[in-house]
Amino acid sequence: MIYRHAYDLVLDDLFLDLSGFIPGVDLTLKIEGLNLAGSIKLKAAVGLLEDLERRGVLRPGGRVIESSSGNLGIALSSVCAARGYRFTCVADPNTAATSVRLMRAYGAEVVIVDRRDANGGFLQSRIDHIHARLREDPGLVWPNQYANEANPQAHYRRTAPALLKEGEVDVLFVGAGTTGTLRGCAEYFREHSPGTRIVAVDTAGSVTFGFPPARRHIPGLGTSRRPEIFRDGLVDEVVMVPEAEAVRMCRRLATGRGILAGGSTGSVLAAVESRHRDLPEGASVVAISPDLGERYLDTVYDDDWVGERFGAVDD
Repeated sequence: MIYRHAYDLVLDDLFLDLSGFIPGVDLTLKIEGLNLAGSIKLKAAVGLLEDLERRGVLRPGGRVIESSSGNLGIALSSVCAARGYRFTCVADPNTAATSVRLMRAYGAEVVIVDRRDANGGFLQSRIDHIHARLREDPGLVWPNQYANEANPQAHYRRTAPALLKEGEVDVLFVGAGTTGTLRGCAEYFREHSPGTRIVAVDTAGSVTFGFPPARRHIPGLGTSRRPEIFRDGLVDEVVMVPEAEAVRMCRRLATGRGILAGGSTGSVLAAVESRHRDLPEGASVVAISPDLGERYLDTVYDDDWVGERFGAVDD
């Protein structure tokens, strides 16, 4: 099949049978990292930009600015390059050096904000920087993935239907970052498969679900500021996963199944493991893997980096 644009290469029908990886669990992993932008965020990036174009906010030759700790920034860098927009990503010190290099390879400007916000993270500081840039330069356009309904709608239209197309889902584990993927999938399943149990997975130290803030090191899941698109009451359960457990699960998946996955995937699989005794026997369990692991070679898969932050992690 020949595609016209790189951003059309969204492979929504790739699933991996992981039955037995977690004892007693009939587990399927939805692989989202094999499009050309390398993550599930390609769908959000296209949705956000098309929303701006439909509303006439973004015109040919326009300039886009967005906050991201990695994957959405890479996806927007790719799509903006293909559509002829200039892009600035406001990132932070937790953003992997590989991700920064990827964005710059696409021609994006990357600004690193290193001032922590009131909850010990960088999200509000990144957003404050965007507001300052918008005041200085009104020609910049901010998609605002944290408040724009086009973010969850991208997953309502694409990710969630692809999940159900493969068959019945008894329990769905979804990571929560901006909550765009989580909300889009949860709203779709509530309408089309109300019997599915939705489990949100977040990182210990994230404030999204009302838990106390703490310092975090791995980009992807978690926030230090609740996103505006967040909605209460859409999920059946929230599982908070310590980052050390995400690292352990990533390494176990790599050495046990030959799959190099990103930190968010490690968190989601750790959540499945923590709840496996509560899952009904024979239940069809699906987990979403947002990206692959090459961008985490200097962090999650680096012994020195892990040791400095978490001590010894049993693989």
